[in-house]
Amino acid sequence: MCARFSLRRAARAFATVLALLPLAACGGGGSGGSGSGSSSGGGSPAPAPIATSGAAYIAPAQDFLTAADVQKILAQTAAQAGADASPAVIAVVDRVGNVLAVMRMTGAPLTAHIPEAADGSKQDVQGLDVPAEAAAIAKAITGAYLSSGGNAFTSRTASMIVQQHFPPSPTTAGLESGPLFGVQFSQLPCSDLATRYAPAGADALIGPKRSPLGLAADPGGFPLYSRNGVLIGGVGVLADGTYGLDPNVLDVDSDTDERIALAGTVGFEAPAAILADKIYVDGTQLRYSDADYASLAGTVAGATYAATIPALGTITPVTGYFAGTILAGTSYGSEASGMRRATGSEFANTDAFVLSDGAGNDRYPIRAGTDAADVGTALSAAEVRAILSQAFTVMSRARAQIRQPLDSRAQVSISVVDTRGGALGLVRAPDAPIFGIDVALQKARTAAFYSGAYAASDLLADPSSDVRGFVPAARAFLADPAALTGKFAFSDRAGGNLSRPYFPDGQVGTAHGPFSRPIARWSPFSTGLQSALVLTNLAEHLAYVTGAAATDTPRRCTFLPDVISGQSRIQNGIQIFPGSVPIYRNGQLIGGIGVSGDGIDQDDMISFLGLNNAGLQVGGGLANAPVGIRADRIVVPVGSGVRLRYISCPFAPFLDTADQNVCQGL
Repeated sequence: MCARFSLRRAARAFATVLALLPLAACGGGGSGGSGSGSSSGGGSPAPAPIATSGAAYIAPAQDFLTAADVQKILAQTAAQAGADASPAVIAVVDRVGNVLAVMRMTGAPLTAHIPEAADGSKQDVQGLDVPAEAAAIAKAITGAYLSSGGNAFTSRTASMIVQQHFPPSPTTAGLESGPLFGVQFSQLPCSDLATRYAPAGADALIGPKRSPLGLAADPGGFPLYSRNGVLIGGVGVLADGTYGLDPNVLDVDSDTDERIALAGTVGFEAPAAILADKIYVDGTQLRYSDADYASLAGTVAGATYAATIPALGTITPVTGYFAGTILAGTSYGSEASGMRRATGSEFANTDAFVLSDGAGNDRYPIRAGTDAADVGTALSAAEVRAILSQAFTVMSRARAQIRQPLDSRAQVSISVVDTRGGALGLVRAPDAPIFGIDVALQKARTAAFYSGAYAASDLLADPSSDVRGFVPAARAFLADPAALTGKFAFSDRAGGNLSRPYFPDGQVGTAHGPFSRPIARWSPFSTGLQSALVLTNLAEHLAYVTGAAATDTPRRCTFLPDVISGQSRIQNGIQIFPGSVPIYRNGQLIGGIGVSGDGIDQDDMISFLGLNNAGLQVGGGLANAPVGIRADRIVVPVGSGVRLRYISCPFAPFLDTADQNVCQGL
């Protein structure tokens, strides 16, 4: 405990401590019709054939931001800030998160304040002042990472989908939480998946890069598109000194950061047909921006770098992110970007993309589980390949929720892990949002972690009394002194049920879930166990960014005990919105599969059916959790008793059939 909290005090002393993120994210939302996968009725469909040619998807054209483009974006953004008399910190990134420029205008705020909790208290990063550069970078990464060729999302969109009610407003109390509740705690600076800035060398621009504050819910982050409609990056702005969120989508805000950032997108606008306000989740129209182009200053379009920047500010290095020289971005899909099309030897379906190291090597090649000593018979490489292949096939048949045009195919990232959290393979659709890569791995690890016999003991071994306290809270809430010891199989949907500030989700006046903060102390900056696990990592990283510490936080989130040397079971943090299931063999937990990038019900379905179909394909007892131990068998003694949920699949999800209730009975 002393090490953890002395770090926090030190970070506060430097007035620039961590910054938890507000939002961002992955998958969309979903209306879900079929209920839990353990419901009765229906039969097991035969697995669909696996396509071996690249026929289902068209990869985005390889386009990128030039250094001249970056200069133009900076000039336009600064021109608007000057017209508003609001000096800003401006960041530009490419699609895979490489920071191409950070500019500090004369008089711009040094820090951004993260709001306190509703009751004025300060848990986790609430109430802290974080570097303005970190906030601007997080906003730019959010705009780039949440978007794709089929959807353009901003940090305002992110704000809408990570709060305790969806949509957030004073009149929507009683509705469930946002579909990407918790996604802000992804892309963390401690993640073992995210790459780190390198000043030179062949891998200098390999992505996906980490964010200093995770994903942002504070308006002022936009995606950037080429004139050909290709996603090429993001721009983020911090001018008002606050790193917060929008609690009310029913009004129209005049947000300084958002208006300034919008100016940077002139000439790099997202196609109108894919803006967030063209996309609906559970019948609710998403929000793109409260600023519009008509409100911009007349000096924006004609602004040039040579005439604007020297007079208004300077290009500013940021430790761990940017050396101080404007860069060109990489072309997403090229080897240099860190993401490219899979070769036939890496994955049979060459529609798939993999993460690459810049030298032609798959960063997460398909391999066998490392935990045979723990589980008996570990996942084989052939079984991992079958799970990924079958999940990819389900995805390619599924109707997307968060993409335009309507009836587009879903595009997600898919990850498989063993019970030690080791990544056994990761593949993705060509145009899936980047945020889903880290989130898919978080989800797979979280499902395996909560389902294991070791969950309670690992949490109780954490150095923080705050983290340790969630174990007795869960056991009391569930009236089960043996909770978190492997009795039940937890999907991320089930674990997420217990991570909401209202239980059942959204119902005002009820108790909070045992993994959540109470609502008066809750915010997207302090969600509960999820944020408590990574608090010290965030403090360590921000101390490094500001020069208060000589070393960065390690490439492992949380301070849970190692399961093997240098590796805990959740190396990039936990995730608390749906899209994962644990993997079993004849009733024995052997791993987890995580999916992220589209609607949360689509993510659930792809993981659940992908695993089911792989079991039918390869046999050997490989399967979803036995029905009798799925978390939807847990009845929480709240009121008359509330049952947890395991998965929720879309009602009629496929483009090639009219099948309904496709998860029922499996």
